[in-house]
Amino acid sequence: MIDIKVPTVGESISEVTLLKWNKKDGEYVERDEVIAELESEKATFEVNAEKAGILKIGAIQEGDTIKIGDLLASIDETASKPAGSEIPAPEKKEEPKKENAKKEEKPASAAPVASVPNDIKASPVASAIIADKKVDPKTVTPTGTAGKILKDDVLAALANPGKKAFAGTELGSRNVRTEKMSNLRKTISRRLVEAKNTTAMLTTFNEVDMSNIMEIRTKYKDKFKEIHGVGLGFMSFFAKACAVALAEWPSVNAYIDGDQLVYHDYADISIAVSTPRGLTVPVMRNVESMSMADVEKAVVVLAGKARDSKLTAEDLTGGTFTITNGGVFGSLMSTPIINIPQSAILGMHKIQERPMAINGQVVIKPMMYLALSYDHRIIDGRESVSFLVRVKELLENPEQLLIGKDPVKTLLGV
Repeated sequence: MIDIKVPTVGESISEVTLLKWNKKDGEYVERDEVIAELESEKATFEVNAEKAGILKIGAIQEGDTIKIGDLLASIDETASKPAGSEIPAPEKKEEPKKENAKKEEKPASAAPVASVPNDIKASPVASAIIADKKVDPKTVTPTGTAGKILKDDVLAALANPGKKAFAGTELGSRNVRTEKMSNLRKTISRRLVEAKNTTAMLTTFNEVDMSNIMEIRTKYKDKFKEIHGVGLGFMSFFAKACAVALAEWPSVNAYIDGDQLVYHDYADISIAVSTPRGLTVPVMRNVESMSMADVEKAVVVLAGKARDSKLTAEDLTGGTFTITNGGVFGSLMSTPIINIPQSAILGMHKIQERPMAINGQVVIKPMMYLALSYDHRIIDGRESVSFLVRVKELLENPEQLLIGKDPVKTLLGV
């Protein structure tokens, strides 16, 4: 019998939370197969089977908090593999799939598709009523399995126009629920309070005309994706602009360690990513040395790992500056909070067309508010404002990202 213990995941981490059992008690597992997913205060990670055999799970359940070194499960490596565990499943599973596909094709061609969004599940009768009565599916409270909308749900919504109960409750409910705070949420709470209480945080604002960047994206997005295999987003422009500005204003890229100021001659930029479990800030290393395509690829990889809870402690460690984008949720302006021990964070926001006075004329421009929250203990007002103005300049004149200077001024030597 081999004991599987909770592995050490960091120097300061003493306990973790069991998120999910990937295998059941008494189930045969192969060597290196994932048996469980754990969450520390910094990241999630998987536990693999050290040997093949029958898995024995104790009293630990999903959601339980366990200490580093505790017994997680055991594997009886002397147990023989159950007969039938190597059933040629693909052949048997493919046949019913083909039959089901044929059965589903007939009604699909015989009846019109109800106007229900693909991401909303509804029974055929419920879909028909929604399409016929032009009911907004978002106003219907589903009671079916896995959030499926049933006929009675639609009828209830029609009988109570303008009224919608919270999910899983009835109209007029006074239900109160309690839920255990995860280790990740505890860490987020602790760090935010620490940032608020230990830094002299101020925020400075500016706005940027996004016209040039939007024109570049429209003109080159197809070619960019064809060559690099990734979309051209806004983050690459912002990350590269910040990398240039950080080199020019080093205090924004530094932090305080006791009575020492720690400066960084590189730009490791953290990007805030919202996940169902909470906010994470994975790091892109040496952004100053990355191409636009490199940045976009890194964003896709890190966002995917965050979404799938696959971020490692290394992905989240370090970072000299942070960028957060509240614009994806519709935020027009906010004051982002510093990601300690860093000293500054840039907040992106929603792009909105606004009338701007240009050369005495009112012109409609796609504008974005920028917010830079900074630690006034290390960054003075002149530096913070100058940094943000430099970022604005680089974003409004993206060609400067190539050499970090105005091409005309460089040509003239002025």
